[in-house]
Amino acid sequence: MPLTPERWPDFADLFGPRGACYNCWCLHFRLPPKLRQSLSGPEKKELMRRRVEEGPPPGILAYADGEAVGWMQVGPRADVPEWNNKGRVSAPLDDAPVEDEAVWAVSCFFARSSARGKGISHGLLAAGIDFARANGARVLEACPMDQAKQAKSVGLFVGSTRVFEAAGFQKLTVRKEGRPLMRLVL
Repeated sequence: MPLTPERWPDFADLFGPRGACYNCWCLHFRLPPKLRQSLSGPEKKELMRRRVEEGPPPGILAYADGEAVGWMQVGPRADVPEWNNKGRVSAPLDDAPVEDEAVWAVSCFFARSSARGKGISHGLLAAGIDFARANGARVLEACPMDQAKQAKSVGLFVGSTRVFEAAGFQKLTVRKEGRPLMRLVL
């Protein structure tokens, strides 16, 4: 389900009092590092709440038994400016520039600890592909990890390469070992 203002309480509950992933509140790719590091947890939470209020939805939630159990940030590349820095392994290629509103990215995942290792990422990605298509995306890109120390690791916040391969994404380039830039043409 798209993260709309009505679903903010579900998102906040999923992220918990610490804001998931070390108080990130899914701002890692939205803000420059110095600014992000200068903000308190409550300030980050408020920035993300305002982003959700302003719309469009910055991603989607997965539910089980009425409870949000997973999150995937998906939307136009321009919405996650730090993901696009030329020095990052996720930087765009010339044929899919940031300025093209039809070029989308899957930049983050988060799952409730009790839901990890149960296929939540696969379901979120399938729903995210549908969401991107329905909202005019022509390509969807990701820069996942080939592996983490543990399959249930919070360190897989960028997603697992296997999940993207299973959904039909193709590797475009590898700028850093174990972190391919991948694409699905929609």
